[in-house]
Amino acid sequence: MCASQFSASRSGKPYAGIPGFWVATVVNIDWPSAGGIPWAEQKEEFRSLLAYYKSLNMNAAIVQIRTAGDAFYPSELAPWSTYLTGKQGQAPDTEEDPLLWMIQETHRQGMEFHAWLNPYRATFDDRLDQLAPTHDVLRHPEWMIAYGGKYYYDPGLPEVQEHLQNIIREVVENYPIDAIHFDDYFYPYKVEGETFGDAASYARLAREGQSLEDWRRENVNKLIASLHATIKELKPYVQFGISPFGVWRNQDRDPRGSATQAGQTNYDDLYADALAWMEAGTVDYMLPQLYWSMDYAPASHRVLVDWWAKYADKCLVYIGNGPYKIRNNADEAWDDPQEIPRQLALTRQDPRISGNAFFSAKSFPAQPDVAEILREGLYAAPALVPVLPGAPAAAKLPEMRVKKAGQEFQVDFAAPLPEEINRVVYFQPKGRVQELASVHYIELEEDRMRGQWARNQKNGLKWAFMDAYGQIIYP
Repeated sequence: MCASQFSASRSGKPYAGIPGFWVATVVNIDWPSAGGIPWAEQKEEFRSLLAYYKSLNMNAAIVQIRTAGDAFYPSELAPWSTYLTGKQGQAPDTEEDPLLWMIQETHRQGMEFHAWLNPYRATFDDRLDQLAPTHDVLRHPEWMIAYGGKYYYDPGLPEVQEHLQNIIREVVENYPIDAIHFDDYFYPYKVEGETFGDAASYARLAREGQSLEDWRRENVNKLIASLHATIKELKPYVQFGISPFGVWRNQDRDPRGSATQAGQTNYDDLYADALAWMEAGTVDYMLPQLYWSMDYAPASHRVLVDWWAKYADKCLVYIGNGPYKIRNNADEAWDDPQEIPRQLALTRQDPRISGNAFFSAKSFPAQPDVAEILREGLYAAPALVPVLPGAPAAAKLPEMRVKKAGQEFQVDFAAPLPEEINRVVYFQPKGRVQELASVHYIELEEDRMRGQWARNQKNGLKWAFMDAYGQIIYP
């Protein structure tokens, strides 16, 4: 059975996709409410966030674990984040690993954990006295470029590329994440009257005849390709997803571009050629930030959904929605509580689009009427994650023996479950489709030999395994 045979709506229409949400930690936008508050309070806040989005049947949390050269986990390569502990470089007052705990707690809710990192932004301001001695700005000032009141890694330097490789390697090797996620910050958004100071790097490292713009795009392309290769070398089933700015290029600059008039674009200003990554197969999903209303003239949500969908044969395409604008934007379309539901209906009707994610986590709790429209409508039932394009054949299950005792049973395996088989799905047969009931992550190593998670089989619930590629595997 493939994922699309599962029903995730009251109408019985089969659906598999990502309803996800971003948890921004930079300047404590979403979580924690403040750096340095007791870890127990931070944990309770995180649990509350997850419980809220579980009630909306979300199945993916995109959690920011590196905001600006820092870390929400013990790292050899970056200091602890001030947004977690209240002081950069100061360890949290707990023996728990905060990132491991967040991943496990997210998995307990049946959600994927996408580890969101900012690669090139080194600081969020220019207050160097607030940095820990182990921060890269102080350890490697030769890597840095000051621009727009912040510091950035110079993307052209091989040493920077190697360092970013090591950062991603550290996370993928040490944590059971489902994905590595980057947002829209590559080369910085342009600041009027300022010049990004990479002229020396360009003069030393560019090929003869190569323009500055092409060299910058090549730097980013190389990083994306090498990171994708590193992730797949370590754990082939871990996804690499990127959430770029919503406009690749305007049509007046390139006939392949969108019918938009964006003031800055990925290709021309951020030097982030998202289309090239999709065509090269160096990303598993693309999640463009389409934070405009349906018919906003300079950059219509409707127009851009269709533009990105044209490239969905290259990788999975999700759409990023901006509920943070509801009743909080000069565009009056956002005063209508149906704006977000209409956007979701548009993507749900397009088979080329595999889901949506929402920025940011605090938005829907502040707009309960809009959240209720989703809860009673398109998000009334849970959904499975989509199958990754190009997924290898599903791993075979080892021989197993099922011991049943009333409504509970235990599964004994002759050999450990393959590492990529990491979930159990419960479903309710409904005619010719299977209605998803819940998802349970297999976290404990002992459960890979003796599964205690198969229980509560009331009302005819059935179960199967799912791997990290989204493939269902029946016992």
